[in-house]
Amino acid sequence: MSAPSTPGSRRFKPSRSLPTVADARALAASRLPRLIYDFIDGGAGQERGLASNTIDLDRVLLQPRSLADVTAISLKTNLMAREWNVPFGIAPMGMCDLAWPGTDHAFAALSQRHNLPLGVSTASSTPLEELLRRSDGRAWFQLYVTGSADDALSLSDRAARAGYDTLMLTVDVPRIGKRPRDVRNGFSTPFRMTPRHFLDFATHPNWSLSTLASGTPRMANFSGANAQGYDRNAPRTGANWSFLQQLRERWRGRLIVKGVLSVEDAIRIRDLGVDALCVSNHGGRQLDSAPSPITVLPRIRQAVGPDYPLLFDSGIRSGEDIVKARALGADFVLIGRPFMYATAAIGPEGAQRLFDCLHGEIETALAQLGVASIRSVTRACVHDGARP
Repeated sequence: MSAPSTPGSRRFKPSRSLPTVADARALAASRLPRLIYDFIDGGAGQERGLASNTIDLDRVLLQPRSLADVTAISLKTNLMAREWNVPFGIAPMGMCDLAWPGTDHAFAALSQRHNLPLGVSTASSTPLEELLRRSDGRAWFQLYVTGSADDALSLSDRAARAGYDTLMLTVDVPRIGKRPRDVRNGFSTPFRMTPRHFLDFATHPNWSLSTLASGTPRMANFSGANAQGYDRNAPRTGANWSFLQQLRERWRGRLIVKGVLSVEDAIRIRDLGVDALCVSNHGGRQLDSAPSPITVLPRIRQAVGPDYPLLFDSGIRSGEDIVKARALGADFVLIGRPFMYATAAIGPEGAQRLFDCLHGEIETALAQLGVASIRSVTRACVHDGARP
């Protein structure tokens, strides 16, 4: 898939700024080997679901208001008894250092510096203990159930011993979705180099030499006898209702279930004592014909009630998108691909540049809406003719 044709996206100097997520994506496409870019950028099937995530967010219109006092704007947000400086965090993503060496560390530093949560994937490139330290305790551990339930519970125990207070169970990957770009490119685990891959890497020397110098990224949460404990293509059907009940009884901290698109599932998850859930379709990487999360978010909010914590991800590409999700029922937003684009585009400092971009866009959107705090964003901020 070719890079997006954003006006001016190839002309600005990346050392100065990342004006938009689209600019970061275009630069990432030019700097990364095709194999790596498509792994980050691609979706399931014909990628209609991937496209609908952003298209449906674009269809939501916000309602400007005039003459309000918006001299001082606050983005501080409460979620699960903790105050965060912004209404968004970094979604858990596997093998982040494929985007650029040091990406995991850059995300953790951003989390620590600006007080936002960092999702740490089971498949992270850096050990879960190190990322918790580097984020100064702001990391959440994301759990996949591959292999046996005992293995998954053991990994949750390890997170507890490390000091994690929040666990995020991902439940929307019973089988990994077919991602044609990865199939065409021969992206697999374990990776097998072919002449085509060699040419791909050779024509992107900055990425290749930087990655070679830093060491090939690995599944850092598995070592020794457990080195094969994570198989990207293995079924994850162990994440079922019985396992969730076991996990809720065993995990003493806050528990989030990620990957929910059903009203009925949302109610049952809430009633099992789960602290929060995340409305998500895995960024369009699982079921191509799944609904976009923004279209089901209002119904799930209505079903679980006004006070139950709801997170949201999939399709967020701007600060205005974050405000839209908030207006339609989300308490908090998680952002994945855009942060990967940013570090791929200009290196680890890209995380800070993207943060600045999103922060400024949210502030500008709130000023236009006539609200001085993200906490004041409600459904009334959505234009009547454009509500899901």
